[in-house]
Amino acid sequence: MAEKKSRIRGLGLAWKVAYDAYCHFNEDDGWAMASHVALSGLLALFPFLIFGTALAGFLGADTFSETAVHLLFDTWPQDIADPLSREIEQVLTIPRGGLLTLSVLAAAYFASNGVEALRVSLNRAYRVSETRAWYITRLASLGYVIAAVIIFAVISTLLVAVPVALHYGERFFPWLQDLLRAASDWGLYGTVLVLMGGLILSHKWLPDGHRRIIDVLPGVVVTLVLWTIGALIFASYLATFANYAATYAGLASVMIVLVFLYMVGVIFMLGAEINAALMKYRVYSVVVHARRRRNNRDSRIKDASEPDPSANVGG
Repeated sequence: MAEKKSRIRGLGLAWKVAYDAYCHFNEDDGWAMASHVALSGLLALFPFLIFGTALAGFLGADTFSETAVHLLFDTWPQDIADPLSREIEQVLTIPRGGLLTLSVLAAAYFASNGVEALRVSLNRAYRVSETRAWYITRLASLGYVIAAVIIFAVISTLLVAVPVALHYGERFFPWLQDLLRAASDWGLYGTVLVLMGGLILSHKWLPDGHRRIIDVLPGVVVTLVLWTIGALIFASYLATFANYAATYAGLASVMIVLVFLYMVGVIFMLGAEINAALMKYRVYSVVVHARRRRNNRDSRIKDASEPDPSANVGG
């Protein structure tokens, strides 16, 4: 009986959290903010890869562009990823000179606009107002861009070094051959780990205020699950019903990417809304329990201070 009541209470809390998250998302221009995130993300994608290729080349990671394309698009539906990745590969083959040329610096700035769009949307979702100066947030966004480039560069270097190390490992440790071959096929797992790490860092540090990792994990997990489901449904829709080429002609690829990124932006913001709703109800629960304890303590003190009527009998 107690287990049944606990299950019902848990379902009730889940419904309240989901309802609160959706209502706040709907009332606070979440749909419009998702389109802002989608368009800003698309506009920041090419500058990020241009700046990343220049910085990675300076660091000696010559396979950065190929690695970045795989990390960014391996989890996307193939109908969306293939046209975009081909265009990106063509753009990244154009020589642009050194790291500190005007075009590369401009690319870094425009890439940070995507981070700023995420910051604004997360501030709204977590129901906080930005208190930091604009130049602090802009420098932080540039720092995130540089950090992402360095992480991608390290991964691209590992992708070159790991097969060599595995070859020697199989040669000197033949009994580990099956394990080493399984370890060599880590591309998809690496993509998921990078994606999850990026989501956790974004929810924790991009918006104003302080949140623990445990506070942002529920929304991150929900985001990853819904992204997977949404990508599968969208890919099935493109393969079965949609005919964007007939509707948008040469702009079909761009429209497909924008619609997909819009869906990604909606789910990203809903994940943050779920975290905010959970934090709200957690605080509410603490306040209610504290109030109950105080009322119980006050009632015990009141009962102890009242005289016992039986003590005056016969007196």
